[in-house]
Amino acid sequence: MAETQREPVPRVDSGELDTACAFLSFARNCVLKKADGLSEEQLRRVLVDSGTSVLGLVQHLAEAERYWFGHHLVGADWDADREHGMTVPAGRSAAAVLQDYRAAIEDSNHAIHAVGDPDARMTVPVDGTRHTLRWILTHMTSETARHAGHADILREQIDGTTGR
Repeated sequence: MAETQREPVPRVDSGELDTACAFLSFARNCVLKKADGLSEEQLRRVLVDSGTSVLGLVQHLAEAERYWFGHHLVGADWDADREHGMTVPAGRSAAAVLQDYRAAIEDSNHAIHAVGDPDARMTVPVDGTRHTLRWILTHMTSETARHAGHADILREQIDGTTGR
């Protein structure tokens, strides 16, 4: 099957923070591409026993962006009651979920660049450890790339579109 959404990986190699941000941005864009052009029903379609949908992945990643970059890195309040995980409430539109992810990315990018130093320590520790921005970037890149792969498989099942 032809890859119809393929694009090259980033060629940025100008510094640690620039390179890390380029790869995180690439993974985020891969997730958003998987949602591009799908109907509300297709975005919500569950094709695996875990109950995962393309839209559920997007919602989960928006929450992860806010949790790691907003809460842990810069100390924004975190309301665990607000979490939905992979289950998108019926009353929440696909457009709202996608816009929320884009807004979370923008907020995260602002936090990353405001901190600016990969060695900077997070404000709110995890299990007593204040990891570095470098650690958060690496964690979120791997988390986003993993879920981009899940979304890629779901998208192929929905309409045959493949690629990263």
